[in-house]
Amino acid sequence: MPKTFHEIPRQRPATPLLDRIDSPVQLRQLGDAELEAVADELRAFLLWTVGQTGGHFGAGLGVIELTVALHYVFNTPEDRLVWDVGHQAYPHKILTGRREGMASLRQKDGLAAFPRRSESEYDTFGVGHSSTSIGAALGMAIAAQLQGIERKSVAVIGDGALTAGMAFEALNHASDTGANMLVVLNDNDMSISRNVGGLSNYLARLLSSRTYQHLRENGKKALSKLPGAWEIARRTEEAAKGMLVPGTLFEELGWNYIGPIDGHDLPTLVTTLRNLRDAKGPQFLHVITRKGKGLSIAEADPIGYHAITKLEPLDAKPKRPGAPKYSNIFGDWLCDMAAADAKLVGITPAMKEGSDLIRFAERYPERYFDVAIAEQHAVTLAAGLACDGMKPVVAIYSTFLQRGYDQLIHDVAVQHLDVLFAIDRAGLVGEDGPTHAGSFDLSYLRCIPGMVIMAPSDENELRRLLTTGYRHQGPAAVRYPRGSGPNAALDPGLEPLPIGKGVVRRQSSLKNGPTVGFLVFGVQLAEALQVAERLDASVADMRFVKPLDEALIRQFAADHDLLVTVEENSVMGGAGSAVNEFLQANALVQPVLNLGLPDSYIEHAKPADMLAECGLDVAGIERAVRERLALLEAAQADTSPRLARGASA
Repeated sequence: MPKTFHEIPRQRPATPLLDRIDSPVQLRQLGDAELEAVADELRAFLLWTVGQTGGHFGAGLGVIELTVALHYVFNTPEDRLVWDVGHQAYPHKILTGRREGMASLRQKDGLAAFPRRSESEYDTFGVGHSSTSIGAALGMAIAAQLQGIERKSVAVIGDGALTAGMAFEALNHASDTGANMLVVLNDNDMSISRNVGGLSNYLARLLSSRTYQHLRENGKKALSKLPGAWEIARRTEEAAKGMLVPGTLFEELGWNYIGPIDGHDLPTLVTTLRNLRDAKGPQFLHVITRKGKGLSIAEADPIGYHAITKLEPLDAKPKRPGAPKYSNIFGDWLCDMAAADAKLVGITPAMKEGSDLIRFAERYPERYFDVAIAEQHAVTLAAGLACDGMKPVVAIYSTFLQRGYDQLIHDVAVQHLDVLFAIDRAGLVGEDGPTHAGSFDLSYLRCIPGMVIMAPSDENELRRLLTTGYRHQGPAAVRYPRGSGPNAALDPGLEPLPIGKGVVRRQSSLKNGPTVGFLVFGVQLAEALQVAERLDASVADMRFVKPLDEALIRQFAADHDLLVTVEENSVMGGAGSAVNEFLQANALVQPVLNLGLPDSYIEHAKPADMLAECGLDVAGIERAVRERLALLEAAQADTSPRLARGASA
């Protein structure tokens, strides 16, 4: 364990001021001079709690002072505070009555990892995906206008979220509405400007001051009476500000730009926010923060320490290396295929580390494209590359591909372009909860004409099916879960599998009595095999959701009394639905039990607990099958008497 992890407190730190704050009401009763101490205590408490539970903390450490200043200056929750990229919001949770609940963060029945409206009145908008804050805050500001309510809407956007198109769509629209709102850009990567210091802070205080705003508005009224004078003055002002601050883009979009200022300078933050609180129209404040502020290892490596797992005791024995993760298998395959085919290009929407494109980016930098948080662009970029002879592989989380669905259909599938989607985090993902679960990809992909959809059951199948999809001429998708598999032996080659062909993994030996045939789509194969041993059932590893192995389904329908489909996807519209549709279309009357994710959102918990809740663990699958067999036996026993009663009637 790195020595710098010792900076994280192992015992709860003393936080006498923070302990008095059960809501921002108490925070606003403090004097300005006490805020620095509150920020120090809040940072220490955050370090301790995340060390106990694990979770995101780099972004939260960077917005300690900003969070304190926002709740101190604005009358939350009456003033609407909307957090983008919700893992910035841990300090916000602590200051809004959930301090003692932080020990349950990301655990079953505990606090959610992100803001959630049902959790607190201070969580004004639920967050999962990025870049939604400006649009949501604008909607709230317009609602206030329409209802004649005097309140402010504040959106805090950062951590790369400003790269998404919908953020700029909202910025562009807001200027047309004249809504009274504030956007705070938390620039924690210095991606826009490094111009931070005494002069910049001074200018921010000056340009946001009431005196300057009063002079500006009066000047606008006076000059507007002279033809062209106000336009000349406006452009002169923009040019002068543009020489000192990087806000010309936002000014052109109709925002009053202030900044950049030091996001860890509480007095400047408070003064500037007070000035902007009463300003009319769209206001834009640019603050520079340091991700991981207060923990040296996180400051030095803000990407690597974006989140941490729960800290082990200091005397804990080192853990043995486990099986490679599915994302690691993908990363290795990508490098191997790139070495074999110079036309391969890799694309990711800001998931280089999560989807394991690190080695690919180092070895083939000219063929690696991180488009930032812009999933729609990632898909259309792939389409353009495919149009002119390249072989794009889009590495994307299942939940994030939902944002590029229109592009997937219109730009890739309609044109039958040769794009492979490597869909990571399929199924239930654990502590990040329903916003990050990949619950719907089989359903939303299966209805698209021309798609080849694959669901590997282990690491070796993932590698083989990636090759299969890559060699296929047309759009293809391989979906695989978070975490590790059964540590299957890997075939180092790059040989594809026959498209649309499954394989029988176990054959029932039953001659009499009800027989069960499992049709498994994906990684629940291991659980199905365990249940099959107890029931002496047959098991088929289907591999392909589209096209289905129709011959195998016919065989299983003929040889078994009950078919059981298993998938870690929504039952509605998923692989099981595909089997049902095939049976019905071919007049194959057969009892079928579809097992998968229910028609509800599964709350955050350990992945094993979530699977058990959905009945997709060994016990749940066995219980569901036995219950269905009992119903079938009861129905068969009741058939003759029921018919007799009907005839006599």
